[in-house]
Amino acid sequence: MYILITYDVNTESSEGRRRLYKVAKLCKDYGHRVQNSVFECVLTEMQLTELKHKIETVIDSVQDSIRIYYLNKNQNRRIITMGKDTSIDVEGTLII
Repeated sequence: MYILITYDVNTESSEGRRRLYKVAKLCKDYGHRVQNSVFECVLTEMQLTELKHKIETVIDSVQDSIRIYYLNKNQNRRIITMGKDTSIDVEGTLII
């Protein structure tokens, strides 16, 4: 499956900078960097499960945000969020 991984790791502390490095290294082991915090990956379901588990052991789920987008043509839009979720429901009602 073809996926896009994006991440936002809080780097205000030295621990955060270490987490950022570790997340980037994990993603690099599974895919290709296309922007600073964005990786394109072609993975099996098992590889994705393995990567998600490794990322969960590294991030601070209160401060860091990981988003995984499924980009296959034959799948409905799916997004996995790990850690802090700052997204909005773009298909829901938006009041400004």
